[in-house]
Amino acid sequence: MLALRLLATILSGPLLLIGIIWVLQGLNILPGSFMTGQIIWALYGAPMALAGAGLVWWVNRPRR
Repeated sequence: MLALRLLATILSGPLLLIGIIWVLQGLNILPGSFMTGQIIWALYGAPMALAGAGLVWWVNRPRR
């Protein structure tokens, strides 16, 4: 179980960060790439950010 928690910890940060960046670029808030202003990237980034946030929660939830 420790290996699974370690893997989730390693994956959750980049997943959350990339998802947030994609949402901000898709909504034209964060300029500087071909994704800027393309709403489809916000739609791709939202579930990715939610998955990253879910992993952060799952890894850090209290154990019984």
